[in-house]
Amino acid sequence: MKYTTLKKTDMKISTIGVGTNKIGGHNIFQGLDESEGKAFLREAIHLGMNFIDTADIYGPARSEELVGEVLQNIDVKREDLIVATKGGVQWGQPGGNRKNNDPAYLRSAVEDSLKRLQLDYIDLYYLHWPDNVTPFSESIGELVKLKEEGKIRAIGVSNLPIEQLKEAAKVTEIAAMQSDYNMFDRTVEKDVLPFCAENQISFIPCYPLASGLLGGKYKVGDPVPKGLTEEQFHQRIEIADKLKPIASKKGTTLANLALAWLLAQDGVDSVIPGGRGPDHARGTAKAADVSLSAEELRVINEILTQGKTTVS
Repeated sequence: MKYTTLKKTDMKISTIGVGTNKIGGHNIFQGLDESEGKAFLREAIHLGMNFIDTADIYGPARSEELVGEVLQNIDVKREDLIVATKGGVQWGQPGGNRKNNDPAYLRSAVEDSLKRLQLDYIDLYYLHWPDNVTPFSESIGELVKLKEEGKIRAIGVSNLPIEQLKEAAKVTEIAAMQSDYNMFDRTVEKDVLPFCAENQISFIPCYPLASGLLGGKYKVGDPVPKGLTEEQFHQRIEIADKLKPIASKKGTTLANLALAWLLAQDGVDSVIPGGRGPDHARGTAKAADVSLSAEELRVINEILTQGKTTVS
């Protein structure tokens, strides 16, 4: 496994991290097996993936609980693991989930996450979504207080457009920014990713494999995934098919090629693919050993550009 430093901290994080929305994220995925999810996390940690990403809304709450169970029963020093979670979405409310950045709520969310994770501190805590009501001076200001109290070590933000990211960065040092980014959705390249690179903020892509579309298993005729038109779906299958020979030539999978491509982008420090069992962990761990030459990156970009991936 390869490691880098989370920006504005001394924390060493694996370039291949662990996404845990499939560990107890029953409100996101159907048919999850909790024992398989825990086995996935244990194997990932065994393979050196020390950057563990979760959120209180996954489940809700269940992902953090399962992560906490694994961390309490694994032969790895606490200081060698970098645990990230997120808060700012309140569930169990009339009308469903609602974004809530109120300082009092964020403080209670951090305390609840600590209990579920069975930890004394959280290494990286993200404001998961802006509520577009609470000023960042108050919401992130409360996270600064929690950092001063030793309950969190670093502050991150997630799902912010560029102007809000700039606002947040004025309040305190932002260590990490998390947002959607993959070969099919390159919107952040317009302004968010360059801002992160210029201002020493680690960018951590969400959905690095485009919800499985970069896994290489989809084909024309399969049911069209939610959120895509049939034309978009076929377009992405065509792109994936063109990328497969590049992956094959390098002796890797399309998924790991997609992860390596992300890691080759300026500003990206780690990727956090999820998984449903130990085999998934063993597979994604190999992405750390895939390096792409300037020529390979040029060819990949040509394929993506011709395929009309989203760049703005």
